[in-house]
Amino acid sequence: MTRTTTAHLFCSVNGVVEAPNLWQFDAFGPEEGQMMGRAISGVTDVVIGRKLWEEWSQFWQSPAANDPFGQFINPVRKHVVSGTLEGELGWNSTLVDADPAEYVRKLQQDGEGGIAVVGGIETTRSLFLAGVVDALTLTVHPAVTPEGRRLFDESVPVTRLRMVDSASTPAGNAVLTYSLRD
Repeated sequence: MTRTTTAHLFCSVNGVVEAPNLWQFDAFGPEEGQMMGRAISGVTDVVIGRKLWEEWSQFWQSPAANDPFGQFINPVRKHVVSGTLEGELGWNSTLVDADPAEYVRKLQQDGEGGIAVVGGIETTRSLFLAGVVDALTLTVHPAVTPEGRRLFDESVPVTRLRMVDSASTPAGNAVLTYSLRD
């Protein structure tokens, strides 16, 4: 049985996914927190790019004991996509030393629980376009930002998607879930 692989990013109305803390403002309420809790429940493995792994490994290894995300991210198995890291990584992390899409395909065939691609931008983009991410959720915040990187930039060819689910939240977010269209 193939394990499900998901990805979830916060997005501005104009498509920016980088540094949502700079434009998310008050558009993250209790409903968004519950949604994120549901998204990570059952996840046993995360795939993460090097830059984000380096940031999170410094921050999350000593979170407050009652922080729900810290309680999730610290024990979960982390698979780090990097062309520059070497050796033992610590923090329950394994270096992805093969083609990331092939690595995730093998991961999908082994073990139990869900797999979440938690970042970075290039890792999420390449794995989604390679067809190994079953569902990509974008929480579109009611904000426009003049700067920042987009998930789908000019390097991405025309790609057809299928909407899997949609919802809105009282904070004004549109929660849109897509898969690649067959």
